[in-house]
Amino acid sequence: MRIYAAEVVGTFLLVLFGTGAVASAVLTGAHQGLWQIAVVWGFGVTLAIYATATISGAHLNPAVTLAFAIFRPHQFQRKLLPGYWAAQLVGGVLAGLVILVTFGPFIDRFEDDRGLVRGESGSEHSAMVFGEYFPNPDIFGTDSVAHDLVSPLAAMGVEALGTGILVLIIFALVDPRNGRPAGKMTALFIGFTVAVLISLFAPITQGGWNPARDFGPRIVAYFAGWEDIAIPGPRDGFWIYIIGPLIGGPIGAAIYDYVLRPASPEETE
Repeated sequence: MRIYAAEVVGTFLLVLFGTGAVASAVLTGAHQGLWQIAVVWGFGVTLAIYATATISGAHLNPAVTLAFAIFRPHQFQRKLLPGYWAAQLVGGVLAGLVILVTFGPFIDRFEDDRGLVRGESGSEHSAMVFGEYFPNPDIFGTDSVAHDLVSPLAAMGVEALGTGILVLIIFALVDPRNGRPAGKMTALFIGFTVAVLISLFAPITQGGWNPARDFGPRIVAYFAGWEDIAIPGPRDGFWIYIIGPLIGGPIGAAIYDYVLRPASPEETE
């Protein structure tokens, strides 16, 4: 049970820091520029990993758990996968609830100032504090012109790409045959990878890379009044933040195992 509790706590911290950064930026203007938000996200990931790595391995992401279940069954027992996924989702929901309570008055003011009606078209501008949308509503808006920029399939591809890169880097950093190049700095480099990916791709999909990060807070938004804007979302697009990472994560792990790892000195000697 302690490993599941660690995944709940770690995912809670990761999602709280990340969605909190988005909430601060969108609702109050406290953060200026995408890189500032990305850095907060990255440090949030780092801190969450440091807090829980020795207990559960700090997966904190269903896509990471799936990749380890497929490619590292000797390190991660596959029978634990459902429990890890459930714990990660609970952590995401709890973080979403905290954001709703702490930023609730600011969300109300933000919607009033912009004439947004929660749950109706356009309220993605406030719902993006919880779940993610494509393209980024804060940059491109929510009209049909914006929708034409990114199709659901393209958004899924971006989420798969980002998650694949993230998991590839994770596998490289924690592989003992690779000498664990980052050592005790592994968590920081994973967080930095997240920050870089967000800075690159957040204008397109807001940069999720983690089904628990998106779907947990999205559930909170659904019951807090955003309803169809949260789930299933505009163009029924909520699924891309689940399916994309779950496809991309194992692909990234496979690229590391079958392309990069065999070429390492440890493998060829």
